[in-house]
Amino acid sequence: MAEDILSEKELLLKAVKSFEKEFGVPPKTAACAPGRVNLIGEHTDYNDGFVLPMALPLLTIVAGRKNNLNRCRIRTFAEKGTDYPRFAEFVIPSESPLKPGVPKWANYIKGVVSLFSESLVPGFDAVIISTIPLGGGLASSAALEVSTHTFLENLTGKFTNNNQMKALICRKAENDYAGVPCGIMDQYISIIGGTMLIDCRTLEFKRLPEFKNTLEVAIIDTNVNHDLTRKEYAVRQSQCRKTADILRKRSLRDTTIDELNDAKDRGRLDDVIFRRGRHVISEIERTKSASDCLFSGDMITFGKLMFDSHTSQSNDFEVSCAEVDKIVEIAKRVNGVLGSRLTGGGFGGCTVTLVNRSATSKLIEEVKANYSGTSTVYIVNPFKGTREMVLDGFTTDL
Repeated sequence: MAEDILSEKELLLKAVKSFEKEFGVPPKTAACAPGRVNLIGEHTDYNDGFVLPMALPLLTIVAGRKNNLNRCRIRTFAEKGTDYPRFAEFVIPSESPLKPGVPKWANYIKGVVSLFSESLVPGFDAVIISTIPLGGGLASSAALEVSTHTFLENLTGKFTNNNQMKALICRKAENDYAGVPCGIMDQYISIIGGTMLIDCRTLEFKRLPEFKNTLEVAIIDTNVNHDLTRKEYAVRQSQCRKTADILRKRSLRDTTIDELNDAKDRGRLDDVIFRRGRHVISEIERTKSASDCLFSGDMITFGKLMFDSHTSQSNDFEVSCAEVDKIVEIAKRVNGVLGSRLTGGGFGGCTVTLVNRSATSKLIEEVKANYSGTSTVYIVNPFKGTREMVLDGFTTDL
């Protein structure tokens, strides 16, 4: 049930072999970027709030080379969720800007190519291989965008030294080409890596200490995707905007629970948008408190904040589902679990659980015995961010 995660080198080997099989020659350059798990701070990023993500050893690799043609040819070998066309091709540079189309996964690449500066990008062949579960709330799209951008930097020799600018380009690609109105968190943590507190208004970040080696982070994938995330994500964003507008605030970052309660008492907020605002405002405070806990080593309080976050997501923001709630309920009953919550956009996907190392096996056993669906468990540690992968001297005879 616990999933063995391929190492970076093993995944690169698969990418190189896949490229050689697909295109008949070895790739010349490659780049990787990690997915992420958000430890706490959900749906706060587009409200100018704080988030506390951790980069994962679940990776996306883009490997390829120039093809001396006026087109890009891309084959994807995602480990999971590959029930879609795996090959995409588009002309570059085109007389008009690249436009979204099918297959949909290629729109993330088109967006990055276009925003990178389409005129600078030569025709190329590439393969994409990933161990990040698709639709699981672990930022598979951001990892694809960031690894593509780094791949294009290697391919063209036009390197971006500004991480903020790179993250903004990748986010815009997702907003404009994939139609997902996401915040900056996923792309930023994929570039920088590690564990950090991000201020989503200023883009300032603070690196956080790693967990003690007596603790582990378990990601449990419910393998459920109710396919509501994109539509409902936009609805939640609109509801948050409406609440802030009624309160005459720039964003929910700038208001307080007392102001929210006062507006509700005066009849200015209906129950739904009141609860949406209550989640965001309280989640911002929980996230800041969780950061303080990491520095002070108070992991008991950190875990409680995770449980409180999940309750708020489920009751006030209504982005959980029965399967996710069940996993959190199971985890809560295990002696040695400190905290557990939904991570990602919601309506399925993954939970993140902080657990004493000595209790990890018990957690897995209890999920296996009491969760009626199929689940996958990843035990993870922080991963450094996106980077070029050196192919000079690389051999597939490993």
